[in-house]
Amino acid sequence: MAKTILTVDDSAFIRKLLRVTLVGQGFDVAEAEDGVAALEWLAAHDRPDLMITDINMPRMDGFGLVEAVRAERCHDTMPILVLSTEAADDKQERARLAGADGWIVKPFNPDQLASAIHSVSQ
Repeated sequence: MAKTILTVDDSAFIRKLLRVTLVGQGFDVAEAEDGVAALEWLAAHDRPDLMITDINMPRMDGFGLVEAVRAERCHDTMPILVLSTEAADDKQERARLAGADGWIVKPFNPDQLASAIHSVSQ
């Protein structure tokens, strides 16, 4: 059975790119366009095996999403990767303190993404 990854990004292009990449690597993919939509998806579905989120999004950014997910007992151990154009150390530290398990800077390459998924999924 394939693992499910929830991708959260306000860019339809990035969501499509992630879908093509992840499905090609054997994953099932669910999508949300921002943190609010991601929380709604999580409330209505079984826990995904991993979540990949952007930081800069409308309604609820990635920092707020990571904090909200970590506050829910049923999702507090779900691996979370941040995929963002941001590369500043202070932003990465803020995400880590919120509960993110890893950080990848856009644009990503498929091998780097697969390696990061494998690393945080163990």
